[in-house]
Amino acid sequence: MRELLNTLYVQTQGAVLHLDHDAVKITVDQELRLRLPLMRLSGIVVFGRVTVTPYLIQRCAEDGRHLVWLTHNGRFVARVEGKARGNVLLRRSQHLALSDKKRALSIARQIVAAKLQNSRQVLLRGAREASGEAARSALGEAAASLASAITQLPACRSLDELRGVEGDAARSYFGVFGYHVRADQASFTMEGRTRRPPRDRVNALLSFLYALLRAECSAALESVGLDPQVGFLHALRPGRPALALDLMEEFRPIIADRLALTLINRRQLQGDDFVELPGGAIHLSDAGRRTVLEAYQKRKEEEVSHRALDQKIPIGLAPYIQARLLARHLRGDLDDYPPFLSR
Repeated sequence: MRELLNTLYVQTQGAVLHLDHDAVKITVDQELRLRLPLMRLSGIVVFGRVTVTPYLIQRCAEDGRHLVWLTHNGRFVARVEGKARGNVLLRRSQHLALSDKKRALSIARQIVAAKLQNSRQVLLRGAREASGEAARSALGEAAASLASAITQLPACRSLDELRGVEGDAARSYFGVFGYHVRADQASFTMEGRTRRPPRDRVNALLSFLYALLRAECSAALESVGLDPQVGFLHALRPGRPALALDLMEEFRPIIADRLALTLINRRQLQGDDFVELPGGAIHLSDAGRRTVLEAYQKRKEEEVSHRALDQKIPIGLAPYIQARLLARHLRGDLDDYPPFLSR
């Protein structure tokens, strides 16, 4: 079961990944750098100018192992999808649920409720650990704002209303995110969420972690036979993994956001772990990405309590468990979708 936690990340430019019997072999300038058994890997993620041989691509597709390409700076490019898993009845149930406005709204409401509750936990923790009264007050007020937003969710009668509440809550959450930073505040300033491109180091770090989390959520959904393109909260667009983005919402605060703050406040990342590109975009350096990837893998191994299962699990398995619970709800085995709530 814990083998699901093992993802191979390759960011060495010019590296070539080969299939060598039942192992993946990595060479750089025809020199062997690493050899790993495929059975130990649930997925492979490559950055930038990294080559994956056709035989390895085919093997990953056959085994259902996710293979993801990101740009050198961490933006999603593509992923390998093998044969559709599960049965056609599950995907039909997924499409029927989307067509049922009341049911789609119910699933989306559960996802947003979990996101806001998990985000509120991050704010409350930040307020407890804040070093000054201004930070403590700002984080506490934002937590109260999210608590109020949660109480508004049952009254939402459409996806647009729900997205409106979620959007306002997200602005409150990210509007005070900089107050979480206690170390090297001069380097890690943040005034709200900026994307495409990120304009400061905190946003660059969050965007990179969200890209990793998106890949994990897509793989989790495919592993149970759900279509990552057909979501309930995020609108359908060509090439957009709407359901993976839905599933991500529950985990952004507790996996990505908390890890980002840990890396900053423990000084595992410094200002020079980022680079500024022409036009003002900020991205992680190669060394910075290595630090984040190592920490991300370790974070996935940490155990958390899963309320629906009433037991502890490695947090890296949580997206897979949530995908299974969503599939059970869509099949009619569960009356409601039970989202992941942190404690």
